[in-house]
Amino acid sequence: MKTKVAFFDFGGCEGCQLQIANLEEDVLELIDIVKIVSFREIMKEHSDDYDIAVIEGSIMRPMDEERLKKIRKNAKILIALGACACLGGVQRMINQWPVEESKETVYGNSEKIKDNPYFDNFHTKAVDEVVKVDAYVPGCPIDRNEFVRILIAIIQGKKPPLPDYPLCVECKKKENICLFEEGKLCLGPITRAGCNAICPSYGSECEGCRGFISHPEERAYKEVLEKYSISVEELLHKKSIFNYRYIEKKRDKNE
Repeated sequence: MKTKVAFFDFGGCEGCQLQIANLEEDVLELIDIVKIVSFREIMKEHSDDYDIAVIEGSIMRPMDEERLKKIRKNAKILIALGACACLGGVQRMINQWPVEESKETVYGNSEKIKDNPYFDNFHTKAVDEVVKVDAYVPGCPIDRNEFVRILIAIIQGKKPPLPDYPLCVECKKKENICLFEEGKLCLGPITRAGCNAICPSYGSECEGCRGFISHPEERAYKEVLEKYSISVEELLHKKSIFNYRYIEKKRDKNE
């Protein structure tokens, strides 16, 4: 029997789901082993009978948290899809302000949203801060081919392949000039590889959308920053768009 897969979206742009919708001929690798039973981006049908739940987006409201727990209860395996689900995403940066202050800034003092559960925001969370996650597909957006490899590995009962070495390895293989040499700031030395260094290859700084590797060479990275006269504080200030989760951990540890 085919494995039943359902896709669910929370706080995010749904770009990672669009990557899957754009699989084109690569979808042929999946149709013989997978049956999609729910995927709002591409189909009207929905079923709560699924084996694997794929979650895109961060958790931003109490109602989202309850919905996610129900999905987890139904699923044998749960996959976090993309930077929002894996890390909390760009929107996690709102955590640096009190919730009520953020709501007032965005919506004003409107009575219409006061008791409306759809506007009942709390501090943004990654999926694994609410429920158990069995596998991760990092990135913003994800690499659709990596998603296929991970999903097939899970169905085959194997450990999903996910690189745990820095992006710099891929940069060196492509013979890219180090962005630090060009006066730019890059998170490549501590960011998880797997994107084929797509941003640095086109001259864009790595923002760390794939998250940090499990054992980054922090001392070596600090030496690089010192060489180019960049402080850790400056790094955290300029490169928090995807990694505010790590800033929160660092802050809580210092407290």
